[in-house]
Amino acid sequence: MNKPKRVGITGGIGSGKSTVAKIFEILGIPIYHADDRAKFLMNHNPAVKAQIQAHFGKESYLEQGTINREFLAKTVFSDPEKVKLINGIVHPAVGQDFENWANQQTSPYVLKEAALLFEIGGEEKLDAVITVSSPLKIRINRILLRDTHRTLEQVNQIIDQQLPDEIKNEKADFVIKNKDNTLLIPQVLAIHQKLTL
Repeated sequence: MNKPKRVGITGGIGSGKSTVAKIFEILGIPIYHADDRAKFLMNHNPAVKAQIQAHFGKESYLEQGTINREFLAKTVFSDPEKVKLINGIVHPAVGQDFENWANQQTSPYVLKEAALLFEIGGEEKLDAVITVSSPLKIRINRILLRDTHRTLEQVNQIIDQQLPDEIKNEKADFVIKNKDNTLLIPQVLAIHQKLTL
């Protein structure tokens, strides 16, 4: 049995990568949502939980055993060194989880949807990468409308941790432009055709 090609799909927060991933899903392509799986593994993988607690203390988890997001947001995500540390725990676990999942798929290719890909060297284990690119102003407006719990300052903090679109677009094998006047479906179909050859 041929292993499916591993294809990453990434884009800055608010770029529309989830919408683009849904179009691929309609075409029958399995999608691995790395950020959702990371949350799952942080809550359910004993090795990941043990490492997080060892580095950030018992208060990293709530009494019922789920991750204490508020605590981590305050103590970890404002400190670049701590962000590196937690990523060093979670990203390898996600990488292994993705491999196990991808090996069970039968489609010509699978998509790994991840907010951080180039930032962590995640492209090295993939056959190709699609980046979804959108003007910064549009992205910020989208995020503030969608994530009403976030402040503009928080949104800018997240954006600062991600590579600028120009760099992502240069590194990517395929770029999908998500601007108000650009149709997504024809762009997705063109890439799908190339990946299924």
